[in-house]
Amino acid sequence: MIQRFLFENQNDWVGLILRITIAIVLFPHGAQKLLGWWNGHGYSSTMHFLTGKVGLPYIIGWLVIMIEFFCPLFILAGFASRLWGLLVVILMIGILVTVQNQYFFMNWFNEQQGEGMEFFLLLIGLGVALIVNGSGKISIDSLITTPSKLGTL
Repeated sequence: MIQRFLFENQNDWVGLILRITIAIVLFPHGAQKLLGWWNGHGYSSTMHFLTGKVGLPYIIGWLVIMIEFFCPLFILAGFASRLWGLLVVILMIGILVTVQNQYFFMNWFNEQQGEGMEFFLLLIGLGVALIVNGSGKISIDSLITTPSKLGTL
């Protein structure tokens, strides 16, 4: 049952498009937090922000950074995409509940004190669609299970 949930695959283009989109959007955020790429602050500063200013426990801060960095890589590869999509949804809901819940729109013109919810809501929608659909074409999941093998799992 768990194997079926993790690896069952429609082998369609929708899953591939979802995977690529999530990876392109989420990976830079994770790389900013973990490695300091794209003008990010890196692991130490991000942990200081998450545990200090936001008030998250250390383990939750660590999970935020690891999920944002590694989930897009596993999703792009199409390995257990439903599991990683679920983690993305949980993470985005957590962000909305803790820090990004005052505005709807992103802060394009620096007219509000924080960012809005729209980015996180879009990632929730993409994550849910990935959970429902599966990895799609050109994925590790499609190598693990094919439609003919699904009955044997």
